[in-house]
Amino acid sequence: MLKRAFVRQLLALSAAVCSLSAAPLAFAQEWPSKPIHIIVSFAPGGLTDLIARAMQPKLTEVLGQTVIIDNRPGAGGTVAEGLLARSAPDGYNIMLTADSVPANPHLVANLPYDTLKDLVPVSLLVRIPLVLLVHPAVPATTVKEFVEYARANNGKISYASPGIGTSNHLYFEVFKDLTHLEMPHIAYKGGGPAMTDLLGGHVPVMLISATLAAPQVAAGKVRALAVTSEKRSPLMPSVPTFAESGYPDFHPQQWTGLFVPAGTPPAVIARLTSAFASALKSPDVLARLTELRAEPVMSTQAEFTSLIHKDYEVLGKLIRDRNIKAQ
Repeated sequence: MLKRAFVRQLLALSAAVCSLSAAPLAFAQEWPSKPIHIIVSFAPGGLTDLIARAMQPKLTEVLGQTVIIDNRPGAGGTVAEGLLARSAPDGYNIMLTADSVPANPHLVANLPYDTLKDLVPVSLLVRIPLVLLVHPAVPATTVKEFVEYARANNGKISYASPGIGTSNHLYFEVFKDLTHLEMPHIAYKGGGPAMTDLLGGHVPVMLISATLAAPQVAAGKVRALAVTSEKRSPLMPSVPTFAESGYPDFHPQQWTGLFVPAGTPPAVIARLTSAFASALKSPDVLARLTELRAEPVMSTQAEFTSLIHKDYEVLGKLIRDRNIKAQ
């Protein structure tokens, strides 16, 4: 009798375990059963928002549920990051954000979440090269000539950026390290105001996204010296890469990526990955990304996670060494 009772208990326990292990699979098969919110870390009209809205119709079609854009701008993306970290890990709240993620923990004191533990990278979606732009009055047509000019005026000329802690700011500091230049930084409240002052000759140089740079270069209002992409941009084919200009290790790019809260079921992550991959292959989405000078990437989860961890270390050291604080 004791043996039969033990067997019954063992069978009951096995059934319970099987039931628990099947629950995530059943949930994933039913997902999604309600609207999905894409938390966008920047305001409407910004590049990350435009990318999200370009993919929104195709995502709705592929997933069979309404996809809602939920803009949560503020504090360099940390408002949206905090919201995602507090969200249920059920796939109904996901986040599209930019390359500020790995820098934010070093820029903003006492974040109420752990970037590397609470935010799960899913995929790098698109990337946008940066362009070294100078005002036409600057006597340089190549990176080498600009470096020689800046060294001759060491500490006397300034560079612009869209704000303290932006990738434009941080990677210009990396460029200064590579070239051993001393150049004061002038921070603006966005890429638009920075570009306006560059066009007006109030600042001589900046590192800015190809999205903002290409129209001004085409109009002949500024001079592009190099792009950070590995290959020349088809939109600016006459502009060399930094590698061609003698700086093969300088190839940072701005990016937009997809994140979910920690604990999201792998099967849901797989469905999200498939849906975003389909959206990025859509002719309408590809046409819009071309307009935005953005390159579709769709990396693996492992590749994106590796990028986040690498930038976390590299940018963290730079921020500490420079004692850079968020605005």
